[in-house]
Amino acid sequence: MALKFPIYMDNHATTPVDPRVLAAMLPFFTEDFGNAASRTHAYGWHAEAAVDAARETLANFIHADSGKEIVFTSGATESDNLAIKGVAEYYGNKGKHIVTTTIEHKAVLDSCKRLEKQGFEVTYVSPGPDGLVDPDDIKKALTEKTILVSVMLANNEVGTIQHITEIGALTRARGVLFHVDAVQGLGKTPFDVRSMNVDLASLTAHKIYGPKGVGALYVRRSKPRVRLVAQLDGGGHERGNRSGTLNVPGIVGFAKAAEILMQEGEAEAVRIRGLRDRLWHGLTKELDQVKLNGHPERRLPGNLNLSFSFVEGEGLMMAIKDVAVSSGSACTSASLEPSYVLRSMGLDEDMAHSSIRFGIGRFNTEEEVDYVRDLVASRVKRLRDMSPLWEMHQDGIDIKSIQWVAH
Repeated sequence: MALKFPIYMDNHATTPVDPRVLAAMLPFFTEDFGNAASRTHAYGWHAEAAVDAARETLANFIHADSGKEIVFTSGATESDNLAIKGVAEYYGNKGKHIVTTTIEHKAVLDSCKRLEKQGFEVTYVSPGPDGLVDPDDIKKALTEKTILVSVMLANNEVGTIQHITEIGALTRARGVLFHVDAVQGLGKTPFDVRSMNVDLASLTAHKIYGPKGVGALYVRRSKPRVRLVAQLDGGGHERGNRSGTLNVPGIVGFAKAAEILMQEGEAEAVRIRGLRDRLWHGLTKELDQVKLNGHPERRLPGNLNLSFSFVEGEGLMMAIKDVAVSSGSACTSASLEPSYVLRSMGLDEDMAHSSIRFGIGRFNTEEEVDYVRDLVASRVKRLRDMSPLWEMHQDGIDIKSIQWVAH
């Protein structure tokens, strides 16, 4: 089969819409186009019925008690904002302390920064070198004033899967609400809001082969019942949690994407993990001085975040224009700063700058993996050949021991 260029390997940034998802969505643009809030005619009733069915599908997907615990939003960023700010405003009279980690998505970190300006105290727990946050460090950060802990299910850059079950047990024992940004891990690693004691969870469609512009926030309704202060006013939609006309086609597509993963996710993860390992073993056979970033086992099936010593990541991406990859998360790719996630894991600036994130997904093939392996290996070798630092390393000189003199 002929390869199609550029080869897409940035599935952590977004995924293509599965044709089956698109087929489920299309009637809701032209035939069942009603507003789900219209209660006086069949068009509205059909739209509302489709939304309610989607709620139940997504609730089943994450093992929630009821579809009533699903609040639809415009995407993960809004869900993170609603969870963190909504809890802070509602429970702020009980305490003004929040615990999160240094490697969360910017939607969580920036929401916390905003709350700090409003008088809240935030403790940022750092991960170990493998990107794993120690639950004991979360426990040590808790105080009598802590009202919320927010830890992501899986990291969007290095793919490390966090100890959500252990952290959930800690928060439940202390009576502290637990929010999980489940965006990257959803459908790729087990996620059960009941057994993991998760009180709020941010979800989005476009990371699981659904459409962009639609997400959801799981909000627990009992044991404990979680209350939020809405961040959008006007109309009282979503039981007062989020006003705005619902994106019915997007919601239907979100549910269809979840349904496909419930049926095919386990087999798909095995296949994708095989492709990832094929790329990893192929590259390390051809190249030395390649570092795997993140935990070697507790990581998403399609994630391969690598640092190529003596190669600048942006330069490598320019050299492999036939491949769509990333040097960090999509939300920070406009920045020339090295990844804050990698820096939080202890990587020095040079290694952080040399990292590339490969995100392998549903529609990638062995042929694509082999092409990317050969292309990346050849370009890394070429860039290293042009580097005097690489030549010094080859000669056995310890680069870090050199004291450079500025003129």
